[in-house]
Amino acid sequence: MAVQRRPFGRTGWNISEIAFGAWQLGGQWGPVDDGESIRALLDAYERGINFVDTAEMYGSGHSEEVVGRSLREWTGERIYVATKMQPVRWPDPSENDPDIVAAYPAEYLRTSVEASLRRLDVERLDLIQLHCWMPSGLDNQEWLHTLLALRDEGKIDRIGVSLRDYRADEGVALARLGLVDSIQVIYNIFEQSPQTELLAAAAASQTAIIVRVALDSGSLSGAWTASTYDEWTEGSVLKTFYRGERFGQTLERVAQIRAVTDAFYDGLDEAAIRFVLDAPEVSTAIIGMTSPDRIDRNISFSDGRGLDPGLRDRLAPFEWKRNFYV
Repeated sequence: MAVQRRPFGRTGWNISEIAFGAWQLGGQWGPVDDGESIRALLDAYERGINFVDTAEMYGSGHSEEVVGRSLREWTGERIYVATKMQPVRWPDPSENDPDIVAAYPAEYLRTSVEASLRRLDVERLDLIQLHCWMPSGLDNQEWLHTLLALRDEGKIDRIGVSLRDYRADEGVALARLGLVDSIQVIYNIFEQSPQTELLAAAAASQTAIIVRVALDSGSLSGAWTASTYDEWTEGSVLKTFYRGERFGQTLERVAQIRAVTDAFYDGLDEAAIRFVLDAPEVSTAIIGMTSPDRIDRNISFSDGRGLDPGLRDRLAPFEWKRNFYV
């Protein structure tokens, strides 16, 4: 079983179109065992996944440390690691024009890069992303000048940004200008807005697109039942995201999607991942995975087939405007 590879924008990298999402390795999704996490990473590498997405925020750096340990144990082909630096202060979701200079001052950027280098135990970061892109960064590019200087010093290879929550539109101008090597965005059956302008703009400038939340934090995995919410750890990311009426509302919509996709695939997860990979502008889709069976199943969808004809049009009405990060 071989995972398909795609060009990563204009970087010259050839990366797996299924990426290993390492947020869960930090412990915020529930209890984790570092030994099991490392085995999962090594299993993924062995099966051809060569791109990992992590962040300073994931377990206050713990995810980066675990990924770094896996790299020291790995003896095969090059693994590309994308990490992210959080701002000094996360803007409120209602803020439409946060100040990027205050969020990412030059010395703070340098300190964050050095910290990620230590946690990953590498000499150079393959890809550093601003974990929270702010459009004011187009007018004031001090953040970019600092990161470019760090690249000249050999501490960074490539530079990217991660768009806030469900704000795909905030990346369009950035993509058109081609200022960064990659843009990370939420894109799935519920969140289809990147199709409006972002994907085309990124393709025109050869900016790599990294998709996150392809399975909508698990709701599109097809594994949830009415009792799933009560099984999650109190205080975990999922328990917080889907609190109150959110879980029930999500299950109802998932059932409606399955009424369409079950005729095509044996699992909703296949429809969800193929939906994302069907877009040629996408370089890779980040998927959380913790077991060999889950890794194998994710990779099985990476066969170049895309969606069955006509299914994209049938899934279009399921776009759902909501923000559970609030």
